[in-house]
Amino acid sequence: MRTRTTMAAAAALTAAVALLLTGCGGSDDASNSRDGDKIAGAASGSGSSKPSASASADNIDRPEIKLPSDVENVFEGGSTGDPVKDAVLADNERRINSIDHAITVDAKKYPALQFYSKGDALVSAASYIKSFRDEARSFTGKTRYYDREVTLLKGGAASVTYCMDATQTYPKDRSTDKVDRSVKASPSDYVFYSTRLEKNAKGVWQTATVSSTEAAKRCM
Repeated sequence: MRTRTTMAAAAALTAAVALLLTGCGGSDDASNSRDGDKIAGAASGSGSSKPSASASADNIDRPEIKLPSDVENVFEGGSTGDPVKDAVLADNERRINSIDHAITVDAKKYPALQFYSKGDALVSAASYIKSFRDEARSFTGKTRYYDREVTLLKGGAASVTYCMDATQTYPKDRSTDKVDRSVKASPSDYVFYSTRLEKNAKGVWQTATVSSTEAAKRCM
């Protein structure tokens, strides 16, 4: 029940990026989404997502991401057996988590957002997050990510495609914390994503572009 529409990068959205990256002191609690907004959404495994430890196994100093206890992201599919593909998938998950963290957690800054996104994908994510803030809304519940596929591209980039099922999420009012569980699931809660990731100098696979299709039959 949280729709995420892809938003094109435009100069007018620069303010949204600045707001979220330089510190917006606004609210960031655990909220829920709904009407016409769908993007990639959350962090590792189930339940409140595991925080991204600053001392990670790959020795990259990563910003912490910790979702509220009422927000659960489930990423299906285990190791691919290819360490590069596994690293791409891991940073794709962290990117999703960074967006949901910025929507649902009160903080002054969101360093993980820029850590895992850049270019058009960063602007799109910031605009999407700002849409929740502008309408004083958030979400709660479980989001499932599945049929995830990684393709390594020429030039060192990679693509990740996946489906999102948000039928078990519900809108949440940021000001009252009230959850609207009367909202019914709809085809738009099934979204197909296609993303392009590029590895930066730190070894982080940053998402550079994102496109999505709501009510995707391939995800139902």
